[in-house]
Amino acid sequence: MRLLDLYISGFGKFHDTSISFEDGLNLVYGKNEAGKSTIHTFIRSMLFGLERQRGRAAKNDLYSKYEPWDNSGTYEGQLRLESDGIIYRIERSFQKNKKEFTVINETTGREEPDGRAILQDVLGGISETTYNNTISISQLKSATDEGMISELKNFIANMNTSGNMALNITKASAYLKKEKKQLEAQLSPEAALSYTSLLTEIHTLEKELSSPEYENQLQEYMHLRESVRSELEICQQEKKELEEKLFRSQKILDDFEFSGEESIRSYLENAEEIFRQYQDSRTVADGAAGRILPPVLYILGALLAAGSAFCLYWHLYPYNTLLPVLPEEIDSLRTAFALGAGTLISVFIATGFVFRRKHHQKTSRLCEATLSEIFRRHLGDPSVSLTAMDALRSRLAEFTRLCQTMDRSRDTLRAQSEKISNLLSRQNDCSEIIEKQQRIQWELEKKLEHLSDCKDRAIALKRIISENERVHQDISAIDLALETMQDLSLSIRDSFGLYLNKTASELIKGITGGIYSSMSIDENLNTFLNTSRKLIPLEQVSSGTADQIYLALRLAAAKFIQNNEDRLPLIFDDSFALYDDERLKTALLWLPEAYRGQIIVFTCHRREEHILDNSGVSYHSIRL
Repeated sequence: MRLLDLYISGFGKFHDTSISFEDGLNLVYGKNEAGKSTIHTFIRSMLFGLERQRGRAAKNDLYSKYEPWDNSGTYEGQLRLESDGIIYRIERSFQKNKKEFTVINETTGREEPDGRAILQDVLGGISETTYNNTISISQLKSATDEGMISELKNFIANMNTSGNMALNITKASAYLKKEKKQLEAQLSPEAALSYTSLLTEIHTLEKELSSPEYENQLQEYMHLRESVRSELEICQQEKKELEEKLFRSQKILDDFEFSGEESIRSYLENAEEIFRQYQDSRTVADGAAGRILPPVLYILGALLAAGSAFCLYWHLYPYNTLLPVLPEEIDSLRTAFALGAGTLISVFIATGFVFRRKHHQKTSRLCEATLSEIFRRHLGDPSVSLTAMDALRSRLAEFTRLCQTMDRSRDTLRAQSEKISNLLSRQNDCSEIIEKQQRIQWELEKKLEHLSDCKDRAIALKRIISENERVHQDISAIDLALETMQDLSLSIRDSFGLYLNKTASELIKGITGGIYSSMSIDENLNTFLNTSRKLIPLEQVSSGTADQIYLALRLAAAKFIQNNEDRLPLIFDDSFALYDDERLKTALLWLPEAYRGQIIVFTCHRREEHILDNSGVSYHSIRL
């Protein structure tokens, strides 16, 4: 893969900026603050993206640092590259509310449907971390010689044991051993022995408590007494409910002044007799004879009295020419007396009828008043009628059934009282037996308390044992991890370590101009540089030499992740700051031979340009 060109719409200080790259060596020169780091970060962001962090970290992250200065609203760009003869154009927008990513295949003129997969294939599947630790090469960061050597030794140790400078098996092993020591301090080895002892004691106690001495009499009668007590409570509740029911029923009878079925029967017979009298009196009082005969008889009596007066007057004054003449055969005096007697009889009979009718009217009113009170009291309606009388009979029949129900309830109440008496007797018998077992019960409770305490302690110990097992599992896992790491370390040392020694040695020989021919690492990860006369420990080299070794190792790692194909562009970010002119010349002349891929060197010095020009090395110059 090689970078062709880039276009920045908006990124940091750059706006509408284009930069082109060529094959081989590209030298990007710019003074301090010219934007070299911005271009470098832009290339990495186009390849791997640029995410904004959350919270307080977002204030100082790369996203915020490289937001466009001119507030143009465009935080995006393009990067063109070529891989295996195909040209791709990567387009990215970094704006938080408009993130876009597109890969255009310019060879076919089509947008790739899965741009991320294409880009991963072009990059050989390396991650951003691997890119930063291999392809993108900077100088050692430690300011002092001692610090640089320490950093370089850690770097070599990690590379040699794990094959990755971002991993540190030595530190990981130390951390795991520390964790193992802390876990071992948490173990309680005496817990298992104490738990076994407690289980034996619990078994003994349970065997004692299972004997008849503790369970036959006491437990049986305690359950029996509880059963009797429950049954007694139910019976007493039923009795109470029955008594309340009888009380309510009796109150109903008392409210209507009934003492029993006989009083209800008598009351009904009396009411029916009054109703019969009421009906008879109403029949007589409302009958036609009582209303019509008295006036007729009174009129008849008046007529008879007039006839009697005429006959008597005729007897006294027979020669009165003003009166009609009576037949001679009629005895006027006797007729007068007969008619007078008829008058008295008619008046007497009429008066009898009148007095009889009034008597029955009075009787009817009295019966009606009595019946109205009866109906109002029992039916709530004082109206007197045959329907009301039928309703009264139904009502009194209900009272009769109530009395019968009360009689049955009294019988049930007597049976309940007898049952309660028997249950009380049984309860007392159970209590007597239980009282005799109080001493055994007290002893049983003490044993049960002790048993409960033993079980609680056993549960606690079981938790400790479970925790011990978990800790042992963690320790076993740590042991397995340590063993695995050791095996992997040996395997990596046998494979990558040999590669690292061989490749880095070849690169060190070239970059140092043959001063050092090779590098070796012993079993204790001590690093030595080989000369024709002796092995020189890494601690004895200068900072410049240490930086050369660091560059050789980074280049070896870059070759390793690419299977020695030199596919990806190699980017140097002020990597030669500590080199003197001679070392710089050696490195610049050696680098194109050591790495056949595209090389991009960012620098703030003019030394590189002068050396390359004076040496006749072909390169592409880019000025910022």
